[in-house]
Amino acid sequence: MFTEKDIQHIHNKGITIDQVNSQIQRLKNGMSYSKLLAAATIGRGIERFSEAESQELIQLFDGKKNNLEIVKFVPASGAATRMFKFLFQFLKNFNPNKSTLKQFIERHNDNLLEIFFEDLEAFPFYNEVINYIRGLNLDYDKLSIGEKSLAFVRAMVDDDALNYGFFPKGLLPFHKYEDEPVSAFREHLLESTIYASSNNKANLHFTVSEKHHDFFKKEFGKISNELQKETDVAFNVSYSYQKEETETLALNTDNSIYRKEDGSILFRPAGHGALLENLNELDYDLLFIKNIDNIAVAEKNSSISEYKKLLAGVLLNIQEKIFAYLNKLDKNDCDTEDFKIMALFLIHRLNVSISQDFDAFSSEGKATYLKEKFNRPLRVCGMVKNEGQPGGGPFWVKDDHGNVSLQIVEFAQINFSDKEQQAIVYKATHFNPTDLVCGVRNYKGEKFNLKKYVDPDAAFITMKTQNGTDIKALELPGLWNGSMAYWNSVFVEVPLETFNPVKTVNDLLNPAHQVK
Repeated sequence: MFTEKDIQHIHNKGITIDQVNSQIQRLKNGMSYSKLLAAATIGRGIERFSEAESQELIQLFDGKKNNLEIVKFVPASGAATRMFKFLFQFLKNFNPNKSTLKQFIERHNDNLLEIFFEDLEAFPFYNEVINYIRGLNLDYDKLSIGEKSLAFVRAMVDDDALNYGFFPKGLLPFHKYEDEPVSAFREHLLESTIYASSNNKANLHFTVSEKHHDFFKKEFGKISNELQKETDVAFNVSYSYQKEETETLALNTDNSIYRKEDGSILFRPAGHGALLENLNELDYDLLFIKNIDNIAVAEKNSSISEYKKLLAGVLLNIQEKIFAYLNKLDKNDCDTEDFKIMALFLIHRLNVSISQDFDAFSSEGKATYLKEKFNRPLRVCGMVKNEGQPGGGPFWVKDDHGNVSLQIVEFAQINFSDKEQQAIVYKATHFNPTDLVCGVRNYKGEKFNLKKYVDPDAAFITMKTQNGTDIKALELPGLWNGSMAYWNSVFVEVPLETFNPVKTVNDLLNPAHQVK
């Protein structure tokens, strides 16, 4: 199946032939869907705290954070091309000599385009684009509305203009303060000072594309001194790339290996699950995870950040008990009542389904069983009420071995042709906004090897197009899905105001991204 050239190519990427064969087999076998038992709801998998309880947990975190090593992990890879998809289509199809802008919008029923041009001046990049156009010696003011619109979009996204589609979301103008645009990257630095810093130091780690790395470093050089003076916090910013050895091959629809025009095997980035390798290299007490595009303007961040502290307080509260239990188990002085208390904590606080035979185990067997269940990475995830937003959510899931656990499940992992599974999804009350805090050190202070807690069967198979050819692509188990399948998981309700993603450029018009 593989030529000598193929084998050398595979080895150069740090992948073994066995791994490649495993990828091929997985693509041929098709998706392994999650077996949903029920949606997680308040009181059954999702915790809700009163105001008094929340304040107590926030104070717990605030009281301990200066004794902790904390990092904020921000996936920031990839270009922002998809943000501007409808604008690229506009450039391709609109001809101001054949129709007016209004006629074009009405004919295509393009609400995105209508909103974009109606609120043009509210975008944080408006002045930058207009100034660029003025510098072209183009008599912009004399153009028709259609010609102005075309010139504006070209200035934004053309390769030889501002080229916004090339840059990652993190470096685009995201918010505007007194006509001064700032990037999402800067906003994440500022936000980290509120909850993800200790002893006046903030550690941040951004996963970036190699081609964008120097742009991030340049942006940091421009803004770091000013931010440090403004916040009295020193920033330690590190970066990493998605590793080549995490890339996966693709198959044609007839299950043959897809090859590029030169005959070489195509290897593709394997989704955000590949970032587990990057996460695994970080050794801190607490890791906050938040996507680059989920960042609000500064005036809203103070209240939003209280919920990050809440999640961290919940984690520290639970972790303290887990560590105490593990230390007690190490001393071999647990009686029947101790084992019962620990088992109930697993069931009711960590959402772990324990063996029906647990009560029949010997004392040594119970201790070994409990240690294995407790001594795992811990994550506390914010969950938002479902009001029609796309994305995965929290569900009770049964695996092939009959084990029941609480998982974050993406829609791609659900077999919607199964009516029972479909009905469970429709009963879901909450969705996953990708808002996590993680404990990745054990009770002895040692870092967990996160690669030991992955469910490899939770990989995704997606249909893509490569140079006009339909291909089957393999994505690794999602970072907060299958890559964390065997972590201990606690889900906590947080308000919708904490979720402010930017999927299309028009999302920058939402209140969370506009300064009053």
